Amino acid sequence: MISLIPSWAGDNPEFWVSVKKRNLWLIKLRYGAVAMLVAMLLGLQFIMKLPLTHTQAMAYSIITLSILFYNACFHYFRRFIKPEAGRFHALHLSLLQMLFDLAALMLLVHYGGGIENPLYMFFIFHMIIGSLILPGFVIYTISGGVVLLFSLLVFSEYLGLLAHHGVYSLFMHPVYNNLNFIIVFLIVFSVMMFVSVTIANKIAHELYRREQDLIETLKKLNLAEIEKQKYIMGVVHEIKTPVAAVQSYLDLVLGSFLGPVAPEVSERLLRARKRTEETIRMINNILRLSKLKLLNELSEEEIKMDELLCGIIDQHRAMTEQKHINVVLKDERKIKKYILADRELLEVAFSNLLGNSIKYIGSEGKIEILLLDNDDVLTVNLCDNGIGIPESELNKIFEEFYRGSNIKHGGYEGSGMGLSVVKQIIERHKGTISVESPSRLATQGKPGACFKVTLPLEMTS
Repeated sequence: MISLIPSWAGDNPEFWVSVKKRNLWLIKLRYGAVAMLVAMLLGLQFIMKLPLTHTQAMAYSIITLSILFYNACFHYFRRFIKPEAGRFHALHLSLLQMLFDLAALMLLVHYGGGIENPLYMFFIFHMIIGSLILPGFVIYTISGGVVLLFSLLVFSEYLGLLAHHGVYSLFMHPVYNNLNFIIVFLIVFSVMMFVSVTIANKIAHELYRREQDLIETLKKLNLAEIEKQKYIMGVVHEIKTPVAAVQSYLDLVLGSFLGPVAPEVSERLLRARKRTEETIRMINNILRLSKLKLLNELSEEEIKMDELLCGIIDQHRAMTEQKHINVVLKDERKIKKYILADRELLEVAFSNLLGNSIKYIGSEGKIEILLLDNDDVLTVNLCDNGIGIPESELNKIFEEFYRGSNIKHGGYEGSGMGLSVVKQIIERHKGTISVESPSRLATQGKPGACFKVTLPLEMTS
């Protein structure tokens, strides 16, 4: 079976997508053509008062019904056609549609007056569409065949070998028997056909070439991104080692293993240790985010969301007890399902959310985590009565390195990366995250914030 696949199309999947779309577009357009033919028959008969002969009316009716029939067949069978070389594929369907259309159009032209029928212009229309889909040698062959057959039809009517079915009153004087008109007409028609094919084929060729170049450029950019992430992971990992060593030495000093420490010195060392802890946390976020971008995959496992959140609360217990913060976990789900997700990444996300609430809340504050399920969606609401987020900044809070104005003025430490990491992790799990401020736990002078995370439950145990 002839391939029909242009050499410049290569293994471009977008090429097959465009061919399938054009096939469907042609099928839909053909339904419109059937309606147009019916309207034309009625218009000629009752509006323009150009009655057709019995032969013409029968021929046009049969051709119209035939177009409707084979178009319905194309519409049905196209769904079973796959883009596989060596088999009947979408390009073969395009060619078959074109051949059927050209045959039907040739009959319509013949029974509508031959050279006097303006429907001949649709030959050019089909050649342009074919040039956008089919390889050059095929469409040039078809164009030559159409010109040859149309010329034979015209000369056969001129010589009386075929009956001329003219539409009376359309022309004051018939032209099908005017040799000079026929010769000039066929020359112009042939030139228009081949020029249209050449221009359309060249444009299609260039467009697909540019598309191939864009795809190659995108591949190179993806490879460059992978190399960049590898480099970041290597550099950041090297930075983490000395920072962790500094933290260990600070722990030795603060633990009085090297002798007593004066209170004012201890306070400064505690602040330094807090900064090193924040640095290590930021480094871990960068490493995990780089890993997520580099591998572009999730290691899914069954996770009980309540157990995951309890574990995260325990990790932050020392800080919540120190600040006398009341953390409440409420599980109001009707059916407690597992979710399939990457445990490590979800821990990073919810640990960031809880850590932020603890950081930006005062002593005696309150944090409430609420679990809900609705329409195969798991919802986690994390609300607090901390400093909140200015309303004008709510839409920026998930941007990389963005920090709220009230955080900067309040002297809170941080990098502004945490919520960006959280958003990327949640979206990689096909979930959503949003924020409201003030929250439902708001008190006087403490508007608080409420983060709403949704995760799909369609893949559950």
